[in-house]
Amino acid sequence: MDRTDRIGKRARVAGWLRRVQREDPGAGRDLRADLILDVVRLGWPVCPAAHPLEYGCSCDRVGCPSPGMHPVSFAWQTQATTDVVQVTRWLERHPDANFVTATGVAHDVLDVPAQAGELALQALGSEVGPVAACGPDRHLFFTATRGTPVDEDEWWPCELDCHPETLDEHPGLRWHCRGSYVLLPPSRHPSGEQMRWIRGPETPLPDPLRVLDVLTDACDTVGATATDSRWLMGM
Repeated sequence: MDRTDRIGKRARVAGWLRRVQREDPGAGRDLRADLILDVVRLGWPVCPAAHPLEYGCSCDRVGCPSPGMHPVSFAWQTQATTDVVQVTRWLERHPDANFVTATGVAHDVLDVPAQAGELALQALGSEVGPVAACGPDRHLFFTATRGTPVDEDEWWPCELDCHPETLDEHPGLRWHCRGSYVLLPPSRHPSGEQMRWIRGPETPLPDPLRVLDVLTDACDTVGATATDSRWLMGM
């Protein structure tokens, strides 16, 4: 290859890199670290989670019912932090780890079947806050948190949501508040899909009760449709 050909090849490569960078501003950066640190800077506490590994989970639990969808440590509630230095250290030490965010501190999360989530997105319009697709089956709607009300009767622990394996038993709407957690994009879902933001975390957090009303209606609509379909099929 002569000098002219080498120059031409370098020019073509440089042109390709510029096109990639224009099409994908995140090209050449650690997108995983960027996405996790973005939410940390918003004040969302995070900690490392297990990740799907071959046909199972990276944890040492035999037959883990929720591969890659739970924190690494049983002490995750005290471990979750907004310390950028600590989170950066985790990102570097555990390059394959998923990450979760503890709910009930900076935000709550309403977790619904994806079909209901799509209906709610249309109904809420500009009122919707951050929304993430969690695998092929669930949408996560991030809202303002109920926090710790003065009247403790207005608060309930999220024991159900602390155990991901209960999802099959309770597949409808779930409210993740104090004592719970959810996966964050770009975590890898057991389905093989990567979590993604439908609306980014920089979007203002809406009132949870307003979102709850819309999601409840959407879940009812999806449930009624599913029931009608089973009846038509003679099930």
